[in-house]
Amino acid sequence: MAVLFQDASVQLLKSSRNNFMKTPIYNTKGKDAGSIDLPEGVFGVKKNSALVHQVVTAMQANARAMVAHTKGRGEVRGGGRKPWAQKGTGRARHGSSRSPIWRGGGTTHGPLSTKNYEQKLNKKMRAKALAVTLSEKVREGRLLLVDSISFKEPKTKDARAVLTGLGTIKGYTEVGTRRKNAVLFALASKDKTVLKSFQNMGNVMVEEARNLNPVDILMYRYLVIVDPTESVKALTGRITK
Repeated sequence: MAVLFQDASVQLLKSSRNNFMKTPIYNTKGKDAGSIDLPEGVFGVKKNSALVHQVVTAMQANARAMVAHTKGRGEVRGGGRKPWAQKGTGRARHGSSRSPIWRGGGTTHGPLSTKNYEQKLNKKMRAKALAVTLSEKVREGRLLLVDSISFKEPKTKDARAVLTGLGTIKGYTEVGTRRKNAVLFALASKDKTVLKSFQNMGNVMVEEARNLNPVDILMYRYLVIVDPTESVKALTGRITK
């Protein structure tokens, strides 16, 4: 086993035989709770900024909701009669009072709700970009594995205690202090109690591991994967299939 790198409290060990990276697991109090072998094909992928940019841009474009809509001269009510005679009045020629140059007329080149910003994005590109962003979190020392998170009932106070506990881990102090876009929690399965406990905190997002995407991962400084065994299995299934 050879040391791949060491950043903060994260020490990854690379196996030349199995291509796995040994990564520590912590509990919600910031104490060591074992380790897990992360597949290098998911968490050790080479950096590819061009691909990530293309995928993120496409995902944001596909999620764009077109709401604004302006009416052209053919959609504006009125203007059916010619304002005045073509000749003899001394004024400029006009065929309709709903012309764009008239007050109350139609709009020229305005936003339309029918405009389509959708971009093609195939599954392989999306999967590769996900692997690249996960690998970047590992290289930057911003990936944290937690054995489990559970609450008896939804309480923001308990959720803050979790962030405080994780913030005691060396190299991860900002988990408990960062005010904006601090942590993205990836759960192995949906947990309404955990979701409700964190929903009042504007610097935290809770998502299922199977629904992770490059946009959300890049938006938050730290990625905390809960129940690593099941969560990593879900991520590996998405990326390698």
